[in-house]
Amino acid sequence: MPLPKPEPGLVIYFSYLWCSEYERGQEEGVKDRPCAIILATQDEQGDTIVIVAPITHTAPDEPEHTIEIPLLTKRRLGLDSERSWVVLTEINRFVWRGPDLRPISKDRPDSFDYGVLPPSLFEKIKQGYIVQVSKQKSKIVQRSE
Repeated sequence: MPLPKPEPGLVIYFSYLWCSEYERGQEEGVKDRPCAIILATQDEQGDTIVIVAPITHTAPDEPEHTIEIPLLTKRRLGLDSERSWVVLTEINRFVWRGPDLRPISKDRPDSFDYGVLPPSLFEKIKQGYIVQVSKQKSKIVQRSE
């Protein structure tokens, strides 16, 4: 299966590096996790730059910092049935494909994505992220190659 085209709303499996890990000097994420692509664009060199928001099972302390993924959407994507949230207050930025994209399972070593979020849910996530950026509440971790 070919590498998916990075597009907003696509949920990929990624070695996400939390801001707190980065601030402690880590360069690699501790856990691979589903992440939602928020933006995919090209830079002046023609490289595709992607920003992703992590998906977590940890309930938010401040609900406006996350968007919950409905159970039906999780089922359609093939994710587990636990409650999950897209975190809006931090992202990872990297050059596509990068070394941190992971296969979704050992049984599917050539599959790196779960599918695309519904447009209405993605729009909520995108708008929520924009609000957090405007409030200067979102942090960026620039990933190296």
